[in-house]
Amino acid sequence: MADTALTAQQRSPLAHAADRLAAVTRASGGAIRLAELPFLAQANVRLDAKGAAADDVGLALGVQLPLEPNTVVRAGDLTALWLGPDEWLVVGRPGTQRDLESRIRSAAGDEPVSVTDVSAQRTTVLIAGPRARDLLSHGCSLDLHPRAFGPGRCAQTTLARTQVVLVARDEPRAGFWVLVRSSFADYLKEWVLDAAVEYA
Repeated sequence: MADTALTAQQRSPLAHAADRLAAVTRASGGAIRLAELPFLAQANVRLDAKGAAADDVGLALGVQLPLEPNTVVRAGDLTALWLGPDEWLVVGRPGTQRDLESRIRSAAGDEPVSVTDVSAQRTTVLIAGPRARDLLSHGCSLDLHPRAFGPGRCAQTTLARTQVVLVARDEPRAGFWVLVRSSFADYLKEWVLDAAVEYA
């Protein structure tokens, strides 16, 4: 069962910047597309990847937890990110965090599992368009060439000296998710807007 609807008092970390992000998209002629994807459900999961619980959780969610380092598995509305040998981030539609947590705990049964709702910890910035990799390369030390960091890859890294989780979406045109702590979102937004000037 999904959580209740978001209340009118809830405000995403970058709600005040929606117009500025959209303006870059217009000014760049689509070369860069910027938007906040607020309130995505995010559950941090820790369990034994070789135990029965990993398979059971995957079956309950309808998305297998990826076992290859720095990879992403997507099915339906859920995306599972590999963060470590026994750690994943499961991302879903806004308002579904309680349901996610409940399904994971129920599927794990008596197996040791840690599930933490971290939805309020981060917001997500979408950076897409033909010049998205170029923009990100200005502030990220990863090799972002599609051969090294193509669709279905993720990494815990820094962007403009800010810790983020970077996700290459499963279709090249879908761009990247940048999951950033809410307290750093405004700083990162200003950096992204500045870095996008040359494409606008």
